[in-house]
Amino acid sequence: MPVIVAKDWPYIGQLQEEKINIMDSVPRGIKPLRIALLNLMPMKEYAEMDFYRMLSQSSLYAQVTLVKFVGQRYKNAPQEYVEAFYTNFQDLRSQEFDGFIITGAPVEQMPFEEVRYWDQMKEVYAWCEERPEMPKLHICWGCQAALYAQFGIHKHMVPQKVFGIFEQMAKPIPLFYGLTPNFAMPQSRHTEMVIEELAREDRIEIVASSPLSGPGVIKRKDRAEFYITGHMEYSPMRIDFEYHRDLEKNLPIHLPYNYYEDDDPEGQIIYSWREPAMRFFTNWLERYVYKGDHI
Repeated sequence: MPVIVAKDWPYIGQLQEEKINIMDSVPRGIKPLRIALLNLMPMKEYAEMDFYRMLSQSSLYAQVTLVKFVGQRYKNAPQEYVEAFYTNFQDLRSQEFDGFIITGAPVEQMPFEEVRYWDQMKEVYAWCEERPEMPKLHICWGCQAALYAQFGIHKHMVPQKVFGIFEQMAKPIPLFYGLTPNFAMPQSRHTEMVIEELAREDRIEIVASSPLSGPGVIKRKDRAEFYITGHMEYSPMRIDFEYHRDLEKNLPIHLPYNYYEDDDPEGQIIYSWREPAMRFFTNWLERYVYKGDHI
């Protein structure tokens, strides 16, 4: 069923050309699932399209509200675009949503307290704690930030960027229906969560992990709240873009793992996470957001 986006969102035609089921108004007689997306990614329209592609795969209507923080200025997205299609979190506090997604952000190498919107992030977490029944996805930096704010678990720098596509060994929970025992997950980060530190917190459990990239998905035991260290939403070209961007900036970067055919950056991209990603987001919508399955 369609994903429903803001009226006059300018990229709807592009996704329709890709045969993505998307519209910018709610059909008469339909009560869609309401999903809030706090998008902290730098190139916001690309992240939006990534999520819309995935959320459109379900049999349910999902209406997405794009969320931002008040007072922010943007380097990689037109300010007028964000002001037109995003709503300040403070203006949504009194509303209820069926699901909430917090994305990654390009600030992972900074201490959390030095992130300019950290105080507003803490407001979001306090608001989320008041809604334990609302399913949530915390992604990449969003995962690390939530684990730190909620449980005091620290992130740690890694000597080499975790970069590429890594097989995750998954536990048999509803989120992974059709994905077990293994599924592919894109990773792109300079920091990690240490398994031993996660294991000491008895309110959470690791439900998917890789021997190469570490914890992949962590779940809060008493509710449908998930912390994803990677990017299941990524389009096939995203890792390629990041690789060449870092090369052009002369940043330390290595070939992404298990991504290019024969490890040739001029060759084919192995889109191994396409089906797992569609199943992942469909499971989240249909088995948690819609059914309220908090197992």
